[in-house]
Amino acid sequence: MRNAPISPPSIDVARRYFLKDCGYGLGKMALATLLTSGAGRIASGASSTAPLAVREPHFQPTAKRVIQLFMAGAPSQLELFDQKPLLTKLEGSPLPPSVIGDQRYAFIRSDASVLGPRFKFAKHGESGAEISEALPHLSKIVDDVCMIRSVHTDQFNHAPAQLFFNTGFGQPGRPSLGSWVLYGLGAETENLPAYVVMTNSGGLSGGAALWSSGFLPTLYTGTPFRSQGDPILNVSTPPGISQQQQQATYSLINDLNRERLGAVGDPEIATRMASFEMAARLQTSAPELMDLSSETKETLDLYGVDPAKPSFARSCLLARRMIERGVRFANVYHNGWDAHSNVEGNVRNNAKATDQASAALVLDLKQRGLLDDTLVVWGGEFGRTPMVETNPALGRSLGRDHHPQAYTVWMAGGGIRPGMSIGKTDEFGFNIVEDPIHVHDLQATMLHCLGFDHEKLTYHHAGRDFRLTDVHGHVVRKILS
Repeated sequence: MRNAPISPPSIDVARRYFLKDCGYGLGKMALATLLTSGAGRIASGASSTAPLAVREPHFQPTAKRVIQLFMAGAPSQLELFDQKPLLTKLEGSPLPPSVIGDQRYAFIRSDASVLGPRFKFAKHGESGAEISEALPHLSKIVDDVCMIRSVHTDQFNHAPAQLFFNTGFGQPGRPSLGSWVLYGLGAETENLPAYVVMTNSGGLSGGAALWSSGFLPTLYTGTPFRSQGDPILNVSTPPGISQQQQQATYSLINDLNRERLGAVGDPEIATRMASFEMAARLQTSAPELMDLSSETKETLDLYGVDPAKPSFARSCLLARRMIERGVRFANVYHNGWDAHSNVEGNVRNNAKATDQASAALVLDLKQRGLLDDTLVVWGGEFGRTPMVETNPALGRSLGRDHHPQAYTVWMAGGGIRPGMSIGKTDEFGFNIVEDPIHVHDLQATMLHCLGFDHEKLTYHHAGRDFRLTDVHGHVVRKILS
């Protein structure tokens, strides 16, 4: 798709004369358009050189956009998706050494006793997918999703594993999945950031590097939205600043930035200019986006949303509203799944906070005709051990440690085959025995749905071409519709 760094917008002598010497800067042009048009479009001709201009992928896509529901902390697949009756029979006894091999863990011994699943499972839908009783809402839409029970990762700890899933690398500095998508496809909206991030309370182990543009221009970085108040800090005009003062400030800043861009050609200056222009548009578009008064009571009840309170459900509803308005990639992070102690209570509480809204998002998109070309992805950074974690010194009991060898992710829409289950683990839920799917394979498949050959979506940096999947990854064609 792209094999060289993005060049800064070209500026010839005539344009420089027009913008600089005539005193009619881009800021004035953009702001004048904002004041005379509700659409707030960039001045005519700018899109041909803008780094966020809409671009065609390698081939016909099945998805135009992505909503990623990331369960940070690693949900226990053994309590939610992967039923293992043998673990109940073996509870209190160690796993056979032949199963564990030389695997070592951070918080438990390899001979730790087995802990049986804490919830009952049942088959649902025409597909007969087995789902835990902790997920009653997902159970109702199993025929609309694809269950992938054989995901594995290279990373064992939270921060590297979260980075690995979101950027393809276990250390900070690489572009996130959303940044790659934006780099490859450009933006369909000029009134909102094309890549938006929402998080619940509590920090994420991977931090802001999870939505960073890495070595791509910072224009492709995800924009965090707050769950209450102004969605973006300082987007509102400060008290006492008139429209005339704001217009004059915008014009001066854009004149200075344009002059500097023409002199040094630094693409980060183009990023800065685009950010100021977006900020002006957000003063109108962001309040409208966050105002849920236009949503029906039926929709609010479907998600379980209280419009006055921040929640995962509210973020899911906002994600739907965002993609309706042209947002290309929406990340919704829910932190708190790290169940080193009381895995039953952890899963119960987090499932209660996320299950209804996750299922509602799929249903809502389907009802609105948006699911066919919107890819929804639900999952965390790794799984949990079949063995129990108990440590009186740390106050831990009946928990589970990190398990990178096998876990579950589900996907829906955007070219993914609905009502399908793929992958199988052994009877202990320890190792994958059928259709192993690496995180890089998931990333390659997501890019494929968006119309990209993951080996060709590259960016030249530090003397070589980089890609999201590094030198790995295969499209999982079994799950494509």
